[in-house]
Amino acid sequence: MPDPLPDTPPNTLRDIEGTTVLVCAPNGTALRSERDALDLIGEASYLGAEWVVVPAERLDGDFFRLRTRIAGDIAQKFVNYRTGLAVVGDISAHVAASTALRDFVRESNRGTQLWFVPDVEALRLRLAG
Repeated sequence: MPDPLPDTPPNTLRDIEGTTVLVCAPNGTALRSERDALDLIGEASYLGAEWVVVPAERLDGDFFRLRTRIAGDIAQKFVNYRTGLAVVGDISAHVAASTALRDFVRESNRGTQLWFVPDVEALRLRLAG
């Protein structure tokens, strides 16, 4: 049976500063729920990845509306399974629209499990740390 999304590159495993990272393809299925998070965590675990990189455009818009609790639920799954989550890309419009989200991003970036970074180079620098 042919691949239903032949132009969708697969998630790829990379070594970034000695850390095994599962880098999600930018045009894959949106991350919308805890179930989606568990699927990524399972794939990462199977491949031996310590971190998962999700492009910001793969996150459902509700992720950035904290009242939906989606961001917190997804982040908690990654914490529970001791897998880092890096959201990579420009989220400035979302942050500008929400003080609560700005605070969430700032606090997350102070921690060790969930980071919001503008690009993979910024993630590399954080992992080199």
